[in-house]
Amino acid sequence: MTIPVLVNGSLGRMGSQSVQAVQADPELDLVAQTDIGDDLSAAITGSGARVVVDFTLPESAMENARTIIAAGAHPVIGTTGFTPEEISRLQQECESRKLGGLIAPNFAIGAVLMMRFAAEAARHMQHVEIIELHHDGKAEAPSGTAIKTAEMIQHERPQAPRPLVECRELQPGARGTSAYPVPIHSVRLPGHVAHQEVILGGVGETLRIRHDSISRESFMYGVILAVKRVVTEERLHYGLEHLL
Repeated sequence: MTIPVLVNGSLGRMGSQSVQAVQADPELDLVAQTDIGDDLSAAITGSGARVVVDFTLPESAMENARTIIAAGAHPVIGTTGFTPEEISRLQQECESRKLGGLIAPNFAIGAVLMMRFAAEAARHMQHVEIIELHHDGKAEAPSGTAIKTAEMIQHERPQAPRPLVECRELQPGARGTSAYPVPIHSVRLPGHVAHQEVILGGVGETLRIRHDSISRESFMYGVILAVKRVVTEERLHYGLEHLL
């Protein structure tokens, strides 16, 4: 029996790639496609979609997620921009309905491993900075992957080491954003897709852990995996690593 799937944001880069991936999988059935201006709730109900893949815009992410959950469908959300409070609220809504779902900053398996390895390395090399690079059409900075990586590092390294000297920025932001437990530097340039490097420094040595997505196809294995797994879950997970 196939899983009926709706792709929201189907006209975008990631959405259109997801449409192709769902259509190519014999265990899935693409029952609907929606984008800006469409009635998402009506589309879910009318199509009988059991899972909704959402790749839209940060400003609509929360509303879309709540619409999907309210309609009783399993959300698989790659849109970034959620606050920790919003994620917690959505998790509570899914838990009350025993509804499985996923919010993932990154669906590439290599990126998930990069985040895990960086968090593990930070237990031993606690001086860490993150550089993330994306195409110039990405609507927000820092990326959800960088934020998730910083959070994972913080979990393994609760106390950040004190800097050798207090650095005075001659221009605000020169040392990256300080809003997260690890400094994050964002680059937006044409020619990139999605890339991240975590640099760890120790006495007389450095360790670099890097992941590069050179094509959006790299995300599709994780998307399809999530679609198949969430229907057996009863809670909303944050991060693809929870389904691996």
